Amino acid sequence: MARQLTYEQRIALISRWKNPPGASEQLRLERAERMVKQAVLRHEPFHGLDITVASKGSYPNNTNVRGDSDVDIMVKLNDPFHTEGLAAWWFGPQDTYAGPWTRQKLRREVEAALTNQFGWVDTDHNLALYVPEVVGSRPSIDVVPCFKWVAYDSAAPGGDYVGSVVYGRNGKRVINWPELQLINGRTKNKTTNYRFKFVVRVLKNVENVLASEGAIKALPSYFSECLIYNVPDNVFLTADMLDDVVRESLREVYRQLTATWFGSQRMVEPNGIKKVFGEGQKWTEKDARELIDGAWYYLNYEG
Repeated sequence: MARQLTYEQRIALISRWKNPPGASEQLRLERAERMVKQAVLRHEPFHGLDITVASKGSYPNNTNVRGDSDVDIMVKLNDPFHTEGLAAWWFGPQDTYAGPWTRQKLRREVEAALTNQFGWVDTDHNLALYVPEVVGSRPSIDVVPCFKWVAYDSAAPGGDYVGSVVYGRNGKRVINWPELQLINGRTKNKTTNYRFKFVVRVLKNVENVLASEGAIKALPSYFSECLIYNVPDNVFLTADMLDDVVRESLREVYRQLTATWFGSQRMVEPNGIKKVFGEGQKWTEKDARELIDGAWYYLNYEG
């Protein structure tokens, strides 16, 4: 069990956690993104291609905290795009693609571009290529080689959702929706009077403390954002004090996790498409309950 804060300690920490890392940390993150973009631009095999290099995750979504200060960057090839279902039937199955840009070639060329820029890259990870931190200059960087992914849906604006797909070294694919996450997060933050991302940062900081003290296992920082995204907007707005907003947000998440009629199965990621719990996720409902229980105790909301 982690230690328990006093009321005064809790208020002081919440006041500190309400903002993202400072200007110097922001410059370090921006430098990392800029260097990866330079690496791709300078790499001759990428010349003339429709390719997107952009940060994803907590950094562009402005939910990063000092304990999670690395940066995730996707190198996304937009043509050929990958898909399945209706689009695969309409445009022809992906197996018929006979061009040079296979998933293996994309990963090799991204690795070569990064090696030319940074000197050495760790390639042993399943999905990302890892560029180590340079202390005082930039954080560590996870670079994900991926393809544009299109999912056709009549309910989507324009008839489709656009995301990215990365193929792991283990042969499995992972589909992500970073652009949708960015749009939905900004919208929710605005409609909650900018309290959504504040509560996310608080829970991320608490998770870091709980994990460091051995109260829970370490969890991806994105998990906290997923849980808080499912708090209805009105919960963020009914309380005046930020301390009360955090308490009521945690209470609502726990209510959904323990609801009799599959409340947790209705929870979606900030992209609005992917379920929070299910196959392929790096966490479980048990992890969520332990995180919220631990946060409630650590922040001393018992009374």
